[in-house]
Amino acid sequence: MAHSTFPADLPVPKDDGACNHLAGAALPNIKLLSTGDVSQPLDLSQLHELTIIFCYPRTGGPDEVVPATWDAIPGARGCTPQACSFRDNLPALKEYGVKNLYGLSTQSTEYQKEVHERLHLPYELLSDEKLEFVKAMQLPTIEWEGKQLVRRITLAVEKGKVVKYWYPVFPPDRNVLDVLEWLRGG
Repeated sequence: MAHSTFPADLPVPKDDGACNHLAGAALPNIKLLSTGDVSQPLDLSQLHELTIIFCYPRTGGPDEVVPATWDAIPGARGCTPQACSFRDNLPALKEYGVKNLYGLSTQSTEYQKEVHERLHLPYELLSDEKLEFVKAMQLPTIEWEGKQLVRRITLAVEKGKVVKYWYPVFPPDRNVLDVLEWLRGG
């Protein structure tokens, strides 16, 4: 099944208040591996310029059939369309002052490298496989097939603090447009 589209009848996530504590929150000093230079882990708290971090639960493999149990989780489906929409809109994000863009999931860096290459992403994916960043930021999670995954949330950070967040994110492929609207002052 194509991962670049998703069914129209997916359950819509509700705002459960799980991210209300994020406005103005300081980012933790935690180093995460990226799909770039794995010998240089990235500490997001040290990025002082405007950075967008979109957190997503997981991307499916190229031949993976998306199970109904995944589609039944509100807001879970759509990681590939979200990643591709950020890819396709990166020039506009940069035009409006975004200096860094990262995708973040709890999948391994090795797994993310395949996704990074397959989708031709011009930005890095960050692995929080041990959930250190997720737990330190108290980000909402879901459990699926025995794994704890981060819920879909997007953070705008500057000078080591959250300046804006989007949660819940739905539909996922529209998230970048919401970010651009905010950047334009809308």
